[in-house]
Amino acid sequence: MGQNHSHDHPTLTGKNLLFSIILNIVITVAQIIGGIISGSLALISDAVHNFSDVVSLIISYVANVLTRKKLQTLEYTFGYKRAEIIAAFFNAASLVVIGVFLGIEAIKRFSEVHEIQSGLVIWLAILGIAANGLSVLLLKNDAKRNMNMKSAYLHLLSDMLTSVAVLIGGLLMKFYQIYWIDALLTLIISVYLIYMSWRILIDSLKILMLFAPSHIKINEVVEVVQNVTGVKNIHHIHIWQLNDHESHFEAHIEFNEDIKLSEFDLICEEIEKLLMDKFHIQHCNLQPEFKRNDLKEIIIQD
Repeated sequence: MGQNHSHDHPTLTGKNLLFSIILNIVITVAQIIGGIISGSLALISDAVHNFSDVVSLIISYVANVLTRKKLQTLEYTFGYKRAEIIAAFFNAASLVVIGVFLGIEAIKRFSEVHEIQSGLVIWLAILGIAANGLSVLLLKNDAKRNMNMKSAYLHLLSDMLTSVAVLIGGLLMKFYQIYWIDALLTLIISVYLIYMSWRILIDSLKILMLFAPSHIKINEVVEVVQNVTGVKNIHHIHIWQLNDHESHFEAHIEFNEDIKLSEFDLICEEIEKLLMDKFHIQHCNLQPEFKRNDLKEIIIQD
């Protein structure tokens, strides 16, 4: 069975994420206290959002640490490489749930408008903008290379934008006494949370369900492999992602002639290179066949 293994992806230290966790703990405590004192639902909503982020960011940090450890064993042959995908799924799912909850609470608040201490709201919103803005800058580069870090980055970015909205609401309440703006901002925040999280939720779920990567078309893979000299057909294909930067491929390859093992190795290397160059598939497992009596369908229905 031919195999190809390529590990060309960056290692993330997680130090910036740890610093962001500390900042979010400070913000959460301050906003919970401030929200209760001021009576602002938007501020409490932002605090709840930040609290969920603290939990999610801790999970992301632990997942990052586990992923960097070389813990492949006879029992755990992949180690903890999927830890970050699980973290990304949990983070996105938690944001969707929180978004729905905040939306419901905001709708209720429209019929219960009351005066809010806007001065405290304004200062805590400024604190949130400063702290989350710094965290966003720290994680921006890591977010481009890693789904787990991207989910953490989006948490922090949504926090910062939420604080901007809360600041605007605080100013409107202070100078124009428009207190219903608090409920409106909470509703906007909830919709934004769901919108920002949905894509990561679906992408991470597809990886966990072993769906083929969206950038790989199986018919194109079949065409490329069957054009290799000596190959009669390719069937029983599986393509999946281990995480957001490792794609795996396995298939049965039937040959026109009863070739030697050394010849298969050469053809196998050619196929592996083609799949890596054209589809960025890092891991290949190929089973050679010659006049074997089995199903020749591309995808076998179990």
